[in-house]
Amino acid sequence: MADELIPEPPDTPAAPDTETQETAAEPIKTRKNGLYPGVSDELAQNMKSGWADTELHGLAPIPQAAETAARRAALSARFPGERLVIPAGNLKTRSNDTEYPFRASTEYVYLTGDQTQDGVLVLEPKTGGHEATIHLLPRSDRENGEFWLSGQGELWVGRRHSLAEAEQLLGLPAKDVRKLPAALKEATGPVRAVRGHDAGIEAALTDKVTAERDEELRVHLSEARAVKDAFEVGELQKAVDSTVRGFEDVVKVLDKAEATSERYIEGTFFLRARVEGNDIGYGSICAAGPHATTLHWVRNDGDVRSGDLLLLDAGVETHTLYTADVTRTLPVNGRYSELQRKIYDAVYEAQEAGIAAVKPGAKYRDFHDAAQRVLAEKLVEWGLLEGPVEKVLALGLQRRWTLHGTGHMLGLDVHDCAAARREAYVDGTLEPGMCLTVEPGLYFQADDLTVPEEYRGIGVRIEDDILVTEDGNRNLSAGLPRRSDEVEAWMATLMQS
Repeated sequence: MADELIPEPPDTPAAPDTETQETAAEPIKTRKNGLYPGVSDELAQNMKSGWADTELHGLAPIPQAAETAARRAALSARFPGERLVIPAGNLKTRSNDTEYPFRASTEYVYLTGDQTQDGVLVLEPKTGGHEATIHLLPRSDRENGEFWLSGQGELWVGRRHSLAEAEQLLGLPAKDVRKLPAALKEATGPVRAVRGHDAGIEAALTDKVTAERDEELRVHLSEARAVKDAFEVGELQKAVDSTVRGFEDVVKVLDKAEATSERYIEGTFFLRARVEGNDIGYGSICAAGPHATTLHWVRNDGDVRSGDLLLLDAGVETHTLYTADVTRTLPVNGRYSELQRKIYDAVYEAQEAGIAAVKPGAKYRDFHDAAQRVLAEKLVEWGLLEGPVEKVLALGLQRRWTLHGTGHMLGLDVHDCAAARREAYVDGTLEPGMCLTVEPGLYFQADDLTVPEEYRGIGVRIEDDILVTEDGNRNLSAGLPRRSDEVEAWMATLMQS
């Protein structure tokens, strides 16, 4: 990475340069106005000209343009007469002068399809609805030197679309976002904004918004994402299909992981995610041996040993930011031991019961309850809990080893719709188009003295992405084997290839 210190653009003058910089010919003359310390008038003038026109014309709209327009129309109908402000967010510093990779806010992506940092969608109230405008950074200015003097100039970080290009792609009028804060300060009338992404935009709205009204907007946008449209279902299927291939990649290199660590597994899956998608949708859990009993094991620095289980919980995020979320618990050597198979098969049976309960009109909690009942029955059968099962379930005693809920909504966020009201989510009813995970598990901690020693350190989870259909459900991740004997046969084929 180039790390040369560069002056700031004219709107944020840099501190005077304290070092003498020379060329082979003669000392550089600093500009008389002091705006570009260390940059000669001749170089500044030279950098203004000699650049080809790269404006793009006749761009096709993004594939989801019709869907994002429909989503904005629905939002407009929900909040008539109110100005709505939805920011993409800004870069966040990782350390010193390096930033985390930018990921636009879910609400902004859902309504625009755009992923540009610093972007802001504004719905201005008009008679009979709203006028939607997207506010973006325009192309870097070559006249004032921004494109090469700013650390976020296009010479440093790459070309961005012009406002005219953005209009063609997104199907909305586009304006310069740098003028938006002043316009928002002058605006009158009721305003709602999605908070937590752009401090500058929030500062411009300080005296115009309330936390309660803004939260209503956030909740509405969360609930609106519960039912996926056809484009979203297609993207989720793409994410799952890539994830299946990522799991296959991992199985093929388990021998190399044994020679290194869980990080070989993490890196292998990440390669698939970056080649076929935007990224991973969340931190991959590559938990071998007793690490499988830690629900969110993302350190991925442990040993991978023959005879142990590998719990791999990972998902590819597509270029449009929809993510899969799939888990398989695999025998590192390709064969389950007798006890591992017993525990795995119990979880598989629970998942089968959970998936069967996913259908339109069912209560959201039904699939969780169905899976928990099977696991409670197994724990009583094995003598780890004293029955009857109804008592175990009433007291929640099985939760010592089942630990978590059996699933969650899935979409642009791995835990999608998280701001939805309880009555619209966990106490709600399933509808066609909803997509959720079904992921029961059993986890026997290495230090759990209430179970036989041979159980300790075994963790099993099986997770699939399930779409609610008009007549039941569809397992989007059915391409990845689940039954223990099928898993072994699948692994044997891959490990021999």
